[in-house]
Amino acid sequence: MPADPISAFQSVATPEEAVERLIELHDSAVDAQRHALEHFFATGTPPTPLERSRFRYPELRVDYRASSVPPVKQRAYAKFQGPGVYATTITQPAFFKTYLLEQLNFLARDYGATLEVGISDQEIPYPYIFERGDELGRGAHSASELAQHFPTPLLAKVGDEIADGTWLFHENEPRPLSLFDAARVDYSLRRLVHYTGSDWRSVQPWILLTNYHRYVDQFVRWAVKELANEEGPYSRLVMPGGITIERGLDEAAVEELIASSPWHRFQMPAYHLMRKDGQGVSLVNIGVGPSNAKNITDHLAVLRPHCWLMVGHCGGLRQSQSIGDYVLAHGYLRRDRILDGAVPPEIPVPALAEIQVALQEAAVQVTGERGDALKRRLRTGTVVTYDDRNWELRWSQERRQINLSRAIAVDMESGTIAAQGYRLRVPYGTLLCVSDKPLHGEIKLPGAANAFYERAVSEHLMIGLSAVDILRGQRASVHSRKLRSFDEPPFR
Repeated sequence: MPADPISAFQSVATPEEAVERLIELHDSAVDAQRHALEHFFATGTPPTPLERSRFRYPELRVDYRASSVPPVKQRAYAKFQGPGVYATTITQPAFFKTYLLEQLNFLARDYGATLEVGISDQEIPYPYIFERGDELGRGAHSASELAQHFPTPLLAKVGDEIADGTWLFHENEPRPLSLFDAARVDYSLRRLVHYTGSDWRSVQPWILLTNYHRYVDQFVRWAVKELANEEGPYSRLVMPGGITIERGLDEAAVEELIASSPWHRFQMPAYHLMRKDGQGVSLVNIGVGPSNAKNITDHLAVLRPHCWLMVGHCGGLRQSQSIGDYVLAHGYLRRDRILDGAVPPEIPVPALAEIQVALQEAAVQVTGERGDALKRRLRTGTVVTYDDRNWELRWSQERRQINLSRAIAVDMESGTIAAQGYRLRVPYGTLLCVSDKPLHGEIKLPGAANAFYERAVSEHLMIGLSAVDILRGQRASVHSRKLRSFDEPPFR
């Protein structure tokens, strides 16, 4: 069979040309497979081997040939660890265009790297070529029949070996260019839709994670006020089910849209307040537990967000704390166990100075308090994260470790989210609100929340949002070198 002319890798002169070529090749592959599926549905005729050879992701290769000492750059990303060819497959290049151009422009400008684009050997699984997924629900052909003729999602080929540092280098093969290849990204994009109830394209690069629905109510109220500000930077709010509130709607229409959002159908409903510059903020109610926390961050990470912050509830462990006080985590006693294989508990998960400073400064801005007055309400310290909500029933076993850690709060998500940020190179931080004091007789009972605690939910959310505003203005320094390894892929 003659070689397929589109498979040959082509040199491109600029990052812009590389991205345009990636978009062209991805669109062509998706269109080819969609057409073949439509033809199969209509006639039962499967694609020929030549037709199937078109159902493949584009691949980007970056070649760095060091002719002198590599430049020293302060940024944490878009750096080569050594000369060689680096490669990755790419999906949805049109969506990731800004991200790709940022990485490639640095590599080409600072290192003189050359770029090539071509077709990879990695097939695009057929469920990933449709937007909604229900286009496949025609009933005439089973999934097993489709799998005989079209590429399927093979979990054996989807993994985090690069992020976890377990990938094996082979001579004469390119090194990884990014943490995630195309198949891993596409897998997570579809999972995000499933769990959050909204299009993955709606997820913003600044993410707040919470474990309590009251924060959702406050976020929606705040977002609606922001949209009412004609001079403000925000343009629309996207809610679960794709329900969208645009700027300029009257109050009755807004209330009707909020009520119509089917958020209860989704395990981790997400709300996205978009800005004209693409630097909006998303709030995801992840629910309770480290499993949910790992699940959602596994998938959010492929979007390469600038940061995720946990703003949820915790149990205060000190007598001096009060309901509604805040805890700014600077360390984690990880008893969640879910990441012990990928990030063993003895591996330290460091606090990130830029995030810590932003959260504390945001607390000053929102509360109006500073110095001793702020310290009475906001304490820094270690947070214990458990996988067992009823850890109190094992107090005799847990007491010594809690004492040794000097922990000041306990929850079920923060340590997992921080460890995932560390593992997947996404800046992270934690600001919790004390909702009970299990060791001091103030336990959660129906109707126990006082008026101060009610106010604290709104104030707490505003601190998180203000921290995002601060961090948004210092994006270059947010991506800490603490998150990078000695053999890090060049892409952020």
